[in-house]
Amino acid sequence: MKVVIRPIDSSGSEKEMVTIQCYKVTEQVKNIVRFIRTSETVLAGYHDEQITQLPLPDIFYAEAVDDHLFAYTREKVYELKYRLYEFEELGRYERFFRCSKSTVINLMQVNSVYPIFNGRFSAKMFNGEEIIISRQYVPALKECLFGGEI
Repeated sequence: MKVVIRPIDSSGSEKEMVTIQCYKVTEQVKNIVRFIRTSETVLAGYHDEQITQLPLPDIFYAEAVDDHLFAYTREKVYELKYRLYEFEELGRYERFFRCSKSTVINLMQVNSVYPIFNGRFSAKMFNGEEIIISRQYVPALKECLFGGEI
């Protein structure tokens, strides 16, 4: 698939937009559209008694601890007022992936993935953190990242 990017004048005379030219609207095209639409999703993140607009793509991973959900960005940790399964559904087309019972990672923020002991994998994030992928989720991760070919 060919990708063309055409810069526009920042004066506001033209609006930013994405055009998809295709022979047929396939599931892949629908997924691209969902990805683009959800990339503008903004959540309310709570940090130090302040509420911050938190763009979904800025979240590296989310972790449920007790009855709280925390979102980790490059520099800060925010509390979200969601359940983990609700957050997972929000990020489904944004390439978020459930990697354990308590953690969902943003695959777009993963630098590398490698096997560790007992059938588990480790994901090294672009912010330097390492997240363990439970062996129960490894087959789905392989399918998601590599089409199952590793």
